[in-house]
Amino acid sequence: MSISIIIPVLNEAASIRRVLDRVRSQPGNPEVIVVDGGSVDNTPALSMATADKVLSAPRGRANQMNAGAAVASHEVLLFLHADTFLPDDATSMVAQGLACGRYRWGRFDVHIDGRPRTLRIVALLMNWRSRLTGIATGDQAIFVTKTEFVSVGGFPAQPLMEDIELSSRLKRNSAPLCLRARVSTSGRRWEAGGVWRTILLMWALRLRYWLGAPAEQLAKAYR
Repeated sequence: MSISIIIPVLNEAASIRRVLDRVRSQPGNPEVIVVDGGSVDNTPALSMATADKVLSAPRGRANQMNAGAAVASHEVLLFLHADTFLPDDATSMVAQGLACGRYRWGRFDVHIDGRPRTLRIVALLMNWRSRLTGIATGDQAIFVTKTEFVSVGGFPAQPLMEDIELSSRLKRNSAPLCLRARVSTSGRRWEAGGVWRTILLMWALRLRYWLGAPAEQLAKAYR
């Protein structure tokens, strides 16, 4: 199965070349689409040297990933954060996992890079929670067939929890393929805000979301 990798970016000049070089090393010649949300550095210019398509979209991961999906040429979409690195042979694992027809979407386990040892616990809990609930986060590099993505309406137009909402919609039709291979994502979010403080904040925001709080309200609290 052919794969399009969609990467939403905003001011990622420091790391975008490393991310794209890693993506280009994946087997199967995946299509690489970078969607810029209004960078004020040279992220778009750096991306053009490696990506197949570089486009602009209104700022916000949901908007940017939907824009990338709209121009994707291949039958599977893989959404990759700009601070996340795929494991070797990731595209082969995705293609083989979906080819059997049992699954229509899925995600990877995650490893969080950073000095605090508690980040290992955070990653472990994220992976366990995802297996138990069938819900994936964007840090886990969600992948989905384009047909299935379109059928659920893509990412909802909201500023936060777009990954949670997409997962909820997808799992109504199909259980996720939970790959044990790990993507490696940056721990900068946890380190900047304090690991335990960030954990408690995210738990609180998710609880409020499940209780019906608007995503716009939660995005203000997150910022």
